[in-house]
Amino acid sequence: MSSLSRRDEYTTATEPKNRPPFHTVERLSQTGLNRFFAAVYACGILALLYRHVQTLVNSTTLASFSITLSLLIADLVLAFMWAAAQALRMCPIRRNQYPENLKKFVKEEDFPGLDVFVCTTDPYKEPPVRVMNTVLSLMAYDYPTEKISVYVSDDGGSAVTLFAFMEAAKFASYWLPFCRDNNIMDRSPHAYFSSVHSTNSETHNIKVKPFSPTLTFALSILLRWYCLVFNN
Repeated sequence: MSSLSRRDEYTTATEPKNRPPFHTVERLSQTGLNRFFAAVYACGILALLYRHVQTLVNSTTLASFSITLSLLIADLVLAFMWAAAQALRMCPIRRNQYPENLKKFVKEEDFPGLDVFVCTTDPYKEPPVRVMNTVLSLMAYDYPTEKISVYVSDDGGSAVTLFAFMEAAKFASYWLPFCRDNNIMDRSPHAYFSSVHSTNSETHNIKVKPFSPTLTFALSILLRWYCLVFNN
């Protein structure tokens, strides 16, 4: 305990008192109502289980005993499932993050390196266009570019996925600077172009680059041809 207290004193002494938070925790207002409902519900479950046990002890026939035992086991399973889900409701909170405060205390060169792996295997069930949208949104993270590495693992070794990755690499040379220069929040190309309301010349130029809707259609045609040829 003494070591913990010394550590807390050291942490308090070294950290600035007016340090802006990285996140805040807000307790939701329905905490009391959730706990009251859980108490009432638990009493109801105990009463039901007590009734089953009473009926089981007083059973006179094998059929009555079997039915009551089955109901008791079923209610025990359901009661366990309900109890296991109550931890989240006993103290519900809402967290608000403030990532912009990180750079006030940590330099970018001190950020840890990140390795992100994207796994795919079946180009028919996992369309390459969606996979590449995920890869591009990861590459466009608001993070030092030299500190993040994105790896794509294609367990199926699909030629369609390889072609999509080559086209996405070309599009990345336009998309990543566009996101950084315009502080884009939706950094997935599909999400951005589906939700954008105002267009300008720069947005139009980015949209007609490789990995545009035309490429999406071409990839879908190539994928259908690939599946037909190799399935036959």
